[in-house]
Amino acid sequence: ENFQQKTSAPFSTDSYDAFISPNTLNLSSFTKLMKKLQEIHPEASRDKIVDALLEVRKNNKGILSGLSINSIVERTSVIL
Repeated sequence: ENFQQKTSAPFSTDSYDAFISPNTLNLSSFTKLMKKLQEIHPEASRDKIVDALLEVRKNNKGILSGLSINSIVERTSVIL
């Protein structure tokens, strides 16, 4: 019963949690990606970068897996 309660908890709507899912990027890739994008675009807020990443994902049939980090950085930079 406790196990079911834990697994049925709703996901947070926080943009960080919403971005991370098993089908997109693992945490270390996301961290590397955010660090790289923040270095390239110091003027952009974290939320703005996440929004741009979500747009890249949307433009790529809803997934980021299969794209290299450099490709994701390039596509996100165009949006930013």
